[in-house]
Amino acid sequence: MMSASLEKGINALKEQVDSTVAAFFSSCVHCGMCSDACLFYTETGSPASTPINKAEPLRRIWKSEYTLLGRVGKMFGLTAKVDDELLTNWETLVYDNCTLCGRCSMVCPMGLDIALLIRKTREGMAAAGHAPEGLIGATKRAVTIGSPMGVKLPALMAQIGHVEKDTGLKIPLDVVGAEYMLLLSSMEIMNFPEFIEATAKIFDKAGVSWTISTEAFEATNSGIQIGVADIAAELVQRIVDAAEKLQVKTVISPECGHAYMAIRWEGPNLIGKPFNFKVRHILEVLDEFRKDGRLKITGKETQRLTYHDPCQVSRRGGVIEQPRNLINMFAENFVEMPDGGKMNWCCGAGGGVSSNERADEVRLKVFQRKKDQLDEIKPDAIISACSNCRIHLEDGLEEYNMDIPLMSLTETLAEHLAD
Repeated sequence: MMSASLEKGINALKEQVDSTVAAFFSSCVHCGMCSDACLFYTETGSPASTPINKAEPLRRIWKSEYTLLGRVGKMFGLTAKVDDELLTNWETLVYDNCTLCGRCSMVCPMGLDIALLIRKTREGMAAAGHAPEGLIGATKRAVTIGSPMGVKLPALMAQIGHVEKDTGLKIPLDVVGAEYMLLLSSMEIMNFPEFIEATAKIFDKAGVSWTISTEAFEATNSGIQIGVADIAAELVQRIVDAAEKLQVKTVISPECGHAYMAIRWEGPNLIGKPFNFKVRHILEVLDEFRKDGRLKITGKETQRLTYHDPCQVSRRGGVIEQPRNLINMFAENFVEMPDGGKMNWCCGAGGGVSSNERADEVRLKVFQRKKDQLDEIKPDAIISACSNCRIHLEDGLEEYNMDIPLMSLTETLAEHLAD
């Protein structure tokens, strides 16, 4: 990453101010409705965690540089400044106390995408050197190694070897002309390799052609999380180059929330051109298999199941009905999470929070909201479709002494495949 300075941070914030940002700040009526939608406000009670307040550095730049009253006030030294002290104070608000989940944006009566404003604020924070060390390290590894966790190709090949031995299936690598190219997150490779096995089994039963690129297998985009658009674009371009080289029709984002948002919804804008292939979340693909009769399931789960909607998949990505369609194939006793679907409460670890050790205390504190949801419905097990959510749910359940198993939706489907 480039060297950071206050000047670079201010310039980066200026570059983020466009007509959309100006319209949002001009339209805010300071009603405070976003606060009650924010996990970090409701669970900490801190007024500073009001979502729109987290974008204050960006708002100050907009006001002082792009409004008449602000520019006049600046001439007389009356406009609030953006300096290192402000950015230091706001760093924990912008990175530790926000997962970019977008729930605040859903309730804004004026239609502000507050999560977008905070995401843009991170651009200035990162350029000024006010970003968490954990995220800085993850981003550097993503650029230099290709994985935020430092996962290299030999590690992936080792996991693939285990999968091939256990299943008797050949994992296709670098197949030109395959219909699907599967991406993986480092968390799946290192923590949940069962996802690779499950996907291989399902694709085999569905009779589709697929592949994994050895040049661009990583789905995670640390540039999105830390707030450096150039790096985010570089990581997207790696995937685009691999997909075009292999001439695939569809790129599949794995069970990772922000990876889906990064490649499908932000990707074309980041690189400045549309893709010549489709991008789908793994759940979208599996639901298409269901519709086409390619996904044959046997047996039922009789235990009481619920589903945790990953924010970037459901709320920000729109993949809401698909997981429920799939769960209903094997679940006899499914119960919705309170406020499920597009308004589900975040687990508390997205948006780079899980990579930020400094945020460990607050992310576990705000898990109280998820605990309350689970206490209300008392499930026997939780299903989700995001590895990051899964890891934090495990941490939160342990912290609050809750003995509830966690299940991957893709892996559970594979367990119920008909012979």
